[in-house]
Amino acid sequence: MSGTVEEPAFDAVSFLEAAVPIASNEDVAEMREFLVETIESRGIDARVDDAGNTLASKGATDPETHLVFNTHIDTVSPHVPFERDQIDGHLVRIRGRGSCDAKGPLAAILSAFFAIETRDDARVTLAVTPDEEVLSTGAAALDLDADLYVVGEPTGLDVCPAAKGRFQGTLTLTGSAAHAAEADSGVNAIAGLEGALAAIRTFDAGRESHSQLGSASLTPTVVSGGESTNQVPAACELVLDRRSVPPETAEGFRAELEAAVREAVPDDVGVDFSLTDRPTPFLEAFATDASHELVRTLADASERAGGSGVVRPFTAATEASYFSPAPVVVFGPGHLADDEGAVAHADREYVDVDDLRRAAAALTDATRRLVGRER
Repeated sequence: MSGTVEEPAFDAVSFLEAAVPIASNEDVAEMREFLVETIESRGIDARVDDAGNTLASKGATDPETHLVFNTHIDTVSPHVPFERDQIDGHLVRIRGRGSCDAKGPLAAILSAFFAIETRDDARVTLAVTPDEEVLSTGAAALDLDADLYVVGEPTGLDVCPAAKGRFQGTLTLTGSAAHAAEADSGVNAIAGLEGALAAIRTFDAGRESHSQLGSASLTPTVVSGGESTNQVPAACELVLDRRSVPPETAEGFRAELEAAVREAVPDDVGVDFSLTDRPTPFLEAFATDASHELVRTLADASERAGGSGVVRPFTAATEASYFSPAPVVVFGPGHLADDEGAVAHADREYVDVDDLRRAAAALTDATRRLVGRER
């Protein structure tokens, strides 16, 4: 008997069982090597770019439709050991760091990536980043110019076409020091906080809420000021956490916040608001129209696979913002939190095996409908 031997189907569960024990909280080198070996074992070329991204593609070189799968291989610290939960000898849950954030979504994405046979006018790219949990230098360096993006994160099989952004900055109020016994001879920077906090509380008053994401939020998180207990303080700093909605940008927020505080504090108090210095852009808000073909196709596929088919915003900032304004959705197995508390980033991190299989089936189904060859 002659002929080619058909390649066995990719097993997302087996991949995840091998991936979770690999610690990737401090160094992703071993996990990245495992990912490259997995891709190349399927006869697909994989490369690692200068930013540490793992890239692989299949399909047309000049496509009409280009779909990108993105997720990340780094995890937060500490590494949590791999464990299996079984019922009557059957594996039901995989535990350990990265099981849901985001090696579980990666396993589901690989299932779809390996299974798809693209149309002659379509291309699928896998772009896996190395440092989403820290600075996103990998994602910031990507220049894929694709038509559609699916970002793997734990969404409980819901389809998330929008998410708020996150900005951080420090408001600095300055005055002039003086002896506390002669307070009128100085300018008290801490006293300027009264007006500044009032401006912060009312910063979003009158703004229309976003149709998908609701209202932005602005939260003071850390305050410091003064050098001596008997001295009028010459400086005060207040750190602010901003959860933005479109179309607000980081620089637009910075300028508007500084202007609002300037109006609210005495003229003799100096005002400066600076965004936290970082080597990559902030993860800004994004929103894809919920009626877009990408959103509807994946939501329908998720429902067929046993998911809810729910379309909702994602509740954390993600590298998906770097791919907007192109259509982008966040999707994957697992949960950021459940009824007992935090799951992702927690010591109890886990993913249910059934959800992993459903996510793999949904992504494969949706990918075939979006860019696959008709059977």
